[in-house]
Amino acid sequence: MGQSLPDGTRCLYSAAEVDAAVDRVAVQMAVRLWDAKPIVVCVMTGGLPFTGDLLRRFYFDLELDYVHAARYRGVAGGDLRFLRALERPVAGRTVLLVDDVFDEGVTLCAVRDAVAARGASQVLTAVLVRKAVPSAPGQVDYVALEAPNEFLVGRGMDCDGAFRQLSGIYALPPNPPESL
Repeated sequence: MGQSLPDGTRCLYSAAEVDAAVDRVAVQMAVRLWDAKPIVVCVMTGGLPFTGDLLRRFYFDLELDYVHAARYRGVAGGDLRFLRALERPVAGRTVLLVDDVFDEGVTLCAVRDAVAARGASQVLTAVLVRKAVPSAPGQVDYVALEAPNEFLVGRGMDCDGAFRQLSGIYALPPNPPESL
């Protein structure tokens, strides 16, 4: 049996609510990207579920790639490291970066800047959840859901590798047990 959520965890969005939000934002993106033949870039690992959700809703021509940028290695706020860069050439292309959560914005902004530096004609960003963090730098083009600035898990977001697979989105209690 898998690890259970700690006492005090709150469900912010059910699986059905997340799916409805993904439907809504996918339509907005499709209207803009229909003729662009974009390169959809998953920001690993958290962006994988949202990217998969979007791809199943996109019926236009696109290419797919991924980057792996890591910042959280057991502690929040670690140095950003690129573990895998894009393989596809992006010069002159529209690129859609897809990630799980936008809180401080460090990772997504760094990936956006790196893709833009490679000559992309347009770099758009999409996140499943934007946290209410007043000092977050930069903007996100497409946001499926808004959430308070709490520790979130589910739908790609994790706590030390656990809970990414949950279909809903949950807020962990302020002081989760050490056993997580």
